[in-house]
Amino acid sequence: MITFTPLSGAARSSRSAPLAYLLQVDDVRILLDCGSPDWNPEDSSSSVVKSEDIQETSFHWEGYCQALREHAPTVDLVLLSHGDLPHCGLYAYAHARWGLKAPTYTTLPVQAMGRIATTEDVEGIRDEEDVGDEAEKTRDGEDDVVDTLVSEIPETWSSKRKGKYVASLQEVHDAFDSVNTLRYSQPTHLQGKCQGLTITPFNAGHTLGGTIWKIRSPSAGTILYAVDMNHMRERHLDGTVLRDKAAGGVFEPLARPDLLITDAERAAVITSKRKDRESSLIDTITTTLGSRSSVLVPCDSSTRLLELLVLLDQHWTYQRLRYPICLLSRTGEEMLAFVRSMMEWLGGTVSKEDVGEEGTGAKQQQKRKRDDGNDEDALGAFALRFNHLEIILNPQALLQRYSSKDPKLILAVPASLSHGPSRSLFSDFAAVQDNVVLLTGRSEDGTLGRILFDRWNSSQREDSKWDKGKIGSNIMMDGVLKLQMKSKVPLQGAELAAYLERERDMKEKEAAHQAAMARNQRMLEADEDESDSDSDSDEEDEVEQVLGEDSMDVSGDGADWAMDGDEGLTKQLLSYDIYLKGNVSRATSFFKSAGGQTQRFRMFPYVEKKRRVDEYGETIDVGMWLRKGKVLEEDAESDEVKEMKRRQQADDDAKVPVREPPSKFVSSQIEIQLACRLLFVDMEGLNDGRAVKTIVPQVNPRKMIVVHAPPSATDVLIQSCANIRAMTKDIFAPALGESVQIGQQTNSFSISLSDELLNSIKMSRFEDNEVGFVTGRVASHASSTIPILEPSASTAQPSNSNPASIPRGPILGSRPTMPLSHSTMIGELKLTALKSRLASVGVQAELIGEGVLICGAGAKKSQVSETLEESVAVRKTARGRVELEGNVSDVYYIVRKEIYNLHALVAA
Repeated sequence: MITFTPLSGAARSSRSAPLAYLLQVDDVRILLDCGSPDWNPEDSSSSVVKSEDIQETSFHWEGYCQALREHAPTVDLVLLSHGDLPHCGLYAYAHARWGLKAPTYTTLPVQAMGRIATTEDVEGIRDEEDVGDEAEKTRDGEDDVVDTLVSEIPETWSSKRKGKYVASLQEVHDAFDSVNTLRYSQPTHLQGKCQGLTITPFNAGHTLGGTIWKIRSPSAGTILYAVDMNHMRERHLDGTVLRDKAAGGVFEPLARPDLLITDAERAAVITSKRKDRESSLIDTITTTLGSRSSVLVPCDSSTRLLELLVLLDQHWTYQRLRYPICLLSRTGEEMLAFVRSMMEWLGGTVSKEDVGEEGTGAKQQQKRKRDDGNDEDALGAFALRFNHLEIILNPQALLQRYSSKDPKLILAVPASLSHGPSRSLFSDFAAVQDNVVLLTGRSEDGTLGRILFDRWNSSQREDSKWDKGKIGSNIMMDGVLKLQMKSKVPLQGAELAAYLERERDMKEKEAAHQAAMARNQRMLEADEDESDSDSDSDEEDEVEQVLGEDSMDVSGDGADWAMDGDEGLTKQLLSYDIYLKGNVSRATSFFKSAGGQTQRFRMFPYVEKKRRVDEYGETIDVGMWLRKGKVLEEDAESDEVKEMKRRQQADDDAKVPVREPPSKFVSSQIEIQLACRLLFVDMEGLNDGRAVKTIVPQVNPRKMIVVHAPPSATDVLIQSCANIRAMTKDIFAPALGESVQIGQQTNSFSISLSDELLNSIKMSRFEDNEVGFVTGRVASHASSTIPILEPSASTAQPSNSNPASIPRGPILGSRPTMPLSHSTMIGELKLTALKSRLASVGVQAELIGEGVLICGAGAKKSQVSETLEESVAVRKTARGRVELEGNVSDVYYIVRKEIYNLHALVAA
């Protein structure tokens, strides 16, 4: 039985949320994707968001995060499909703090791109605000039970839980290091609790390494998880393998699954041609730079950024432009270094001959020969060199390198403009006239990027909106925009002095604590020395007994030893930090005074150091010999070795992170007088409605679940599938937190077949297996723990339950009734295979669509006007039934015979 529950990204959802789904196949719980929302939506203080919409934009992720926290420890398998934040952004946090330790599988590019995207996101957020680690301090079982999953957060939650679940940098690396990587079309047979399941990744397009997951279960059949696909070939990627252009249909291993889980986010969208979109983007950038203005393109840090870089680099090389292309990203160098080493995963028009170089042919060969000695080319970096690209870490470095008046193209992360360099640059960029802000994606609801897109889309004509298949025009932005800016600034003045004072006090306390610990260590070493010496054992026992009875206390600020006895007098007398061995504070004097016990004075203690010896003499000081050996080795080293060690030490010192100055997090609200121009060009690389409505019926699943779609797109896809007669009618669109159960619970048992039964079975061959129909009874034997299936005894003819209907005597001319055997045909008819078999026996056949194959004279175009008496139609219905229609003729029997040959006939 299959149970599917959307944790986030459900169908008929008004918010474009991250993707995370819980799929349970029998007893195995599988988490499909683990995306993160945008942690910095616009709040009510911003003029772009209405105050009554605060609950929809702020902390909308609480329901999803709490549900994921509840289910994470019970998950048995995690599958990641894409390497961007909506698909794997929350995986690191759940792995480190919520117990998501299940085996995780994805492709190698998705692992690397997910690590890069998550690293960029967490570093950008932690550099602007104190996210805190409250979630890390919570106890197990506290606030981790969610009664119901709802799409709207209660009003009380905004005051109780306002956490942002942002992992640390080390947690990100540890989480993605634990991910298992696979190649495309590599079936993997799982072990442990998941034994019996087989997972296979296939190319999905859209992102580098993007995956369609095929899950094969012996009890539940084949499950296909295909979200965010792109059938179109791009500059750096091939289209999804699901669309097999060579065969004119669907890739055969992915056809006809038992369950298809797919998204319908763009089912109601018509995307314009790729050539028109790229031309609009290039023309806008070139025109703006030619007018001495600049262009700001918010982008992501890993997946879709690569398509923009390839497009821009090819155009810059072809046109020989000299304007700088600046990429503001902390992880840009790491991302490009990885992509250059993963050339086998790239596709499209990217090749080692034409990307990032000037021309091809003889010049290209000469260029390659000149660069043969370059280590970077040896690592596969010849392609995707991007000679026109400059990677800059922060906006401050950009201002130091280029003036604000210099024309330049700026690619800044993130694409949502919610934080980081893109938001910082937008605050200064939008106030300059003739500058252009170029959006390439719609971003998540509630973010500044989505708000700017909505403003642009609402300004277009009805037939030029983004989902109508046309390229819109840029608009002039005006008015005042209020934004909340967050940053980290160094401490100054009184705040810096107070911080240094607190740090000094903490260092003094730490030093005192370390001194006390060292003193304890010396005491233990002294006790060890005494125990190793040849002193009297009785004296040692007495010392240990005395030390056990004494009550000593060492405070963190270097306080003195406090021993039992006279409280005030003892503390005053023992005011030196030394070790007094023995019961010194309880010793009494022989002489008594009139007032009671006399005042006690002690001699400064002296401990005689004893030399350690063994049975052969004095023990050897190993450390001394090691030090002498190291000195001799250093003297024997050559100058080259010393220089190499010196450089290695210098490199190690350079890798040590420089300590940041004392800083604080501040938040301020600014007003921007908008004067720039705004344009949206769709470069997300996703299927539109026409592709979705074409591919899904060709896959022809037995059952289908629709996810990640607004209400209108969900209804459009369901209605489109309903209009196709051969398409399944079992289509589900579960809401957030709603569980859908598919199939029935099955139980399997072990049983043995007797030799007598095996000899009586008539076997039929089907593909690589032999099947047969048996009728028997289960018997148990004392010699075997496994039941045995034996042939059933021949039974008499079935008697009629109504005695009145039984004939009293023989009927003239009648024959005794005999029960007919029941036949079963096993297999799945493929019309393409039937067409090939009919062609081999001389019967022409032609597919006319919607699962209908015309055979005989009706398939010949030249004989359309002739009689159709010898024409036969073979039709497949949604339930897997095969209908054969036509007149009784030779063609009819030939077609029927070939259909039988494609199945295994099992008779009782």
